[in-house]
Amino acid sequence: MQGHVYLIPTFLHEEALHTLPAYIVDDIKKCDVFFVENEKTTRRFFKKLWKEMVIDNYEWHAIHKAEDGVKTTFVQLLKQGKNIGIVSEAGCPGIADPGQVLVEAAQQVHAVVKPLVGPSSILLALMASGMNGQCFQFNGYLPIDGLERKKKIKELEADSKRKNCTHIFIETPYRNNGLIKDVLDSCQADTKFCIAVDITATTESIVTKPIKQWKQQQPDIHKRLAIFLLMA
Repeated sequence: MQGHVYLIPTFLHEEALHTLPAYIVDDIKKCDVFFVENEKTTRRFFKKLWKEMVIDNYEWHAIHKAEDGVKTTFVQLLKQGKNIGIVSEAGCPGIADPGQVLVEAAQQVHAVVKPLVGPSSILLALMASGMNGQCFQFNGYLPIDGLERKKKIKELEADSKRKNCTHIFIETPYRNNGLIKDVLDSCQADTKFCIAVDITATTESIVTKPIKQWKQQQPDIHKRLAIFLLMA
């Protein structure tokens, strides 16, 4: 009998363990093997949830970018009847996460995939932004090159206006301030811009303002975990 796949969410901040439902531990206990982004941090996370867990009783594999060899091993274990847990470094597996490639492989062999409830910075930011939750698009990282990034921002703004769509994107934390400056320089005065920082942490801040208001005082969120939303 083929194994099942459990998509196990993690907290966005270590202080926010309370954002995870208790039933996650029950499904961790059902797994024989774990495919994870970072084995060390996942082991530590599991021990916080389930102190009695004997880590070495389980088989561990690093996802990395889900190379062909990793996918082959994953499918072989499923066909051997092993239940597999997939764990992201933060938030929900398969959402802006390399685990998606393994979930695709599981679907191709008709395995049962069980997504478990947990915090997603994308959805939490959208919920709190006041922007359109009926039509939205996650764009991942924008280009690093300054000219290309400004061009992309203008394209997202135009698309948002045309489709009445919320555009969501992220950035490497040490480039946050540069991205904010490019958004403020590139967008129209009345375009709405949401900056969501440290979601689920005690320092959480999710604020939506038009560009003209952000320009009055540009925030400094250097090296803080953030997600950005734009709506024309």
